[in-house]
Amino acid sequence: MENSKNNDKTQKFREERTTALDFVFERMFRDDTAEDVFSDAETARDTVVSDYVRRVVNGVEEHSSEIDRLIEENLTGWKISRISKMALTILRIAVYEMLYEKNIPISVSINEAVELAKQYAAEKDSSFINGVLGSIAKTLDTSGDQ
Repeated sequence: MENSKNNDKTQKFREERTTALDFVFERMFRDDTAEDVFSDAETARDTVVSDYVRRVVNGVEEHSSEIDRLIEENLTGWKISRISKMALTILRIAVYEMLYEKNIPISVSINEAVELAKQYAAEKDSSFINGVLGSIAKTLDTSGDQ
């Protein structure tokens, strides 16, 4: 029974993370506020915007320069401008979580980002994302939650 509850919780959280991915990605192409995007989704698509989704979307936006700086510093032979928009979106969400969602272990953020990449990004993006996030995790290794 306990395992079933954990699976349900994991699945619900994965769905919320996917919703956050949709919004962060959409924000790259819209000048509207995050609240406008949330409102449109709630009205047009009956999307439920959880507290986690709001924190991630607003947090990625609020901390974008710090997040992008960390990503850029951990790219080897790449510029952030060469990364596909979907891979960049996944990286931004994971880095946001690694920095600001202290209740989510860094290893979970990395694993979930890789799973999102396998599902939504190009074929080679999952290993690329794993490498970049692994490098970032080493720079953040003061918390010991690897």
